[in-house]
Parts: sequence; structure tokens; C-alpha cells
Amino acid sequence: MDRKYYKSELAELADVSYSTFFRYLQSRREILSGFGCATKAQTLRGQALDYVCRDYNIHLPEEPTEPPRKHIKIR
Repeated sequence: MDRKYYKSELAELADVSYSTFFRYLQSRREILSGFGCATKAQTLRGQALDYVCRDYNIHLPEEPTEPPRKHIKIR
């Protein structure tokens, strides 16, 4: 999982308020710091993101499989 998610995005995906999600993250502070996630970080990625999604049952939207195409100028 290469993409990073803001904590506010994850709260929205979990259908809870940011303050509720923040309290949840604070209760898992030791586990998340073990993954190298700073407590004041605005985003989650990698193993920390995987853990939070599994533990809080958040389903991330599917990422597009192919990169967006570049605009080609025709002369």
C-alpha cells in the first residue's frame, strides 16, 4: 500500500468524527509508534495504515490499476 491517508480521511471512511478517531488512535499509540508512526503525524501509511484499517475495520477505496494517461499534443 503506497498511498498515504490523512487521519481525517480515515475518520470519514470509518464514518466517525475526527475526535472519536483521534481517541482511538491515542489508545493505540504504543502499537503505532512501534511501526514508526509519530503521534503528531497527519498521515498514516505502510504498516501503520494496514494495522488501523484491520483493527478499526476500514475498507479503503480501490486504487486505479493503471496510471493516468498524459495529455498528448497533436500538431
